[in-house]
Amino acid sequence: MCYLIFVHISPCVPWCAPVKVKHGHVSCQTPRGERNKNVLGTRCKIRCKTGYEMHGSSEILCMASKQWSGNYACREVRCPKLAMPSNRGYKCSDGSYFNSRCQFFCSPGYTLRGDLSASCQSSRTWSGGNSVCVDVDPPVITCPNIKEKTAEPGKLTAKVTWDTPEGKDTADGILTDVILKGKPSGSHFPEGNHKLSYTVFDRAENKATCRFNVRVRVRRCTPLSVPDNGWMKCDSATDNYGATCEFRCLGGYELRGSAARVCQFNMEWSGLETSCAPMNINVGVRSAAALLDQFYEKRRVLIISAPSAANHYYRFQMTNLQHAQCGLDLRHVTVIELVGVYPAQIGRIRHRLIPPGLALQLRLLLQLSQNSFNMVLLDKQGVDKQRYTFPITAAEIFTTIDTFPLRTEEATLQKEAGQSC
Repeated sequence: MCYLIFVHISPCVPWCAPVKVKHGHVSCQTPRGERNKNVLGTRCKIRCKTGYEMHGSSEILCMASKQWSGNYACREVRCPKLAMPSNRGYKCSDGSYFNSRCQFFCSPGYTLRGDLSASCQSSRTWSGGNSVCVDVDPPVITCPNIKEKTAEPGKLTAKVTWDTPEGKDTADGILTDVILKGKPSGSHFPEGNHKLSYTVFDRAENKATCRFNVRVRVRRCTPLSVPDNGWMKCDSATDNYGATCEFRCLGGYELRGSAARVCQFNMEWSGLETSCAPMNINVGVRSAAALLDQFYEKRRVLIISAPSAANHYYRFQMTNLQHAQCGLDLRHVTVIELVGVYPAQIGRIRHRLIPPGLALQLRLLLQLSQNSFNMVLLDKQGVDKQRYTFPITAAEIFTTIDTFPLRTEEATLQKEAGQSC
């Protein structure tokens, strides 16, 4: 025999485990309004607190198996990982979880533009975060110190060198261009102060400029003056360190002091002050050679010898030369006359008489006959350049002298000095 046994379950007896939700709220409804919220047939609705989201079933039922119909849990909201643009970083208070606040920062040399921070919201999205790091800082460059240089002897410029400055970018360290305004290192700079600058650019087109000076000094002496009755020729800039000034005197004048002076490092001229004094020919010397030595490298000598003052050739020659004194002086020519036959002969240099004995020595030294007309032209080194046995015009004499190499240089200097007849 079989017995059917019925078990009566009281609807007021707790059946399922009590519902407990961390970070959430539970609202249950029993079948008959029982006091216990976990009796058979109880239906519960689960709601998560702000910042948390449901994982599982949001509504559950207490079943006869003493189990709730589903699993449930409130888990903290988590936002997606923040993007990491180049040259930017961030630091968060609680990672990517709800209410976590992330502060943005930039790599050295960059500046933040946009949102300074972002917060994780309950919607699983970030508030803000639209920011970028930009390079707004100019690069850094340091120019050389002031460069001072003194020109070398005889020059008005100086070669100046320096190391090219190395710029540095404060962001990524990369420079795209370096531009120099002015002459490059190793150039020759003229006297004075010269302003130069370097400009560098980075990849963000920021730029920086530094400036420096190059100063060139030319050591100079006090300018020299042209001596009276003479002229002066200087090279270089006439008064700079190493410049040389040469002096010459006009015909009939001899140089006193230094024939050449050099501007020295101490900015003083070498030698002695130069002047041109009238030549003082000493006719009281004992020999013809001593007389002619007084003209050495100073004057040319034209010696005219005739047996008497009545000699036709002599008179013609002297008349011709009387009108050519300027040309003779311009060419540094001194005329010596030897007239007569020993012991009655006389000699003359313009208005100064030469003793008969000295006049005879001149004729013997130069091999001039007492009995006929003779002329001999000596250059400034005392060399016999031309002899004549008949009178010639002053123009012919000048043409001969003008072919001498030294005379070519003299003519150039005289032209520069404005000296002419």
